[in-house]
Amino acid sequence: MPIKSSNRSNKYSSLNVLIIAGVTPYQRKPNEEYMSYDQLLHFKRILETWKNQLKYNLEYSTLCVQNQESVNFPDPVDRATQEEEFNIKLRNRDRERRLIEKIEKTLKKIDTNEFGFCASCDVEIGIRRLEARPTADLCIDCKTLEEIKEKQMTG
Repeated sequence: MPIKSSNRSNKYSSLNVLIIAGVTPYQRKPNEEYMSYDQLLHFKRILETWKNQLKYNLEYSTLCVQNQESVNFPDPVDRATQEEEFNIKLRNRDRERRLIEKIEKTLKKIDTNEFGFCASCDVEIGIRRLEARPTADLCIDCKTLEEIKEKQMTG
């Protein structure tokens, strides 16, 4: 059964996803090929569990928003607070929707045996990096270069 998200945070770290999925960090077997069948199953289980958890949270938050009464506060500060809380909930739901789409895209990569390799330079991303960020599509070097370029562009 999915775990309800707390009011403190709707985000789940990949470590929590591993725990919820009942998965321990992958232990590579001697002479095991990178992105073997067992490794792909490991990541598929992580991604599907994460996606299901996000969908559950999304449905739960949608029900909460729908059931929440809109109170017309006479005090403008109270009214502004209510609107801001509502906007934050909407942004979180939108962020979760986009993450679900990214997870689905990653699951398709698993199905087509494209998972685990850098989209830029085609080297192995690495099991530990993928466990930390299962939707990663760049190796650490290419991601670092991308971040440096972004930083240079924004000043």
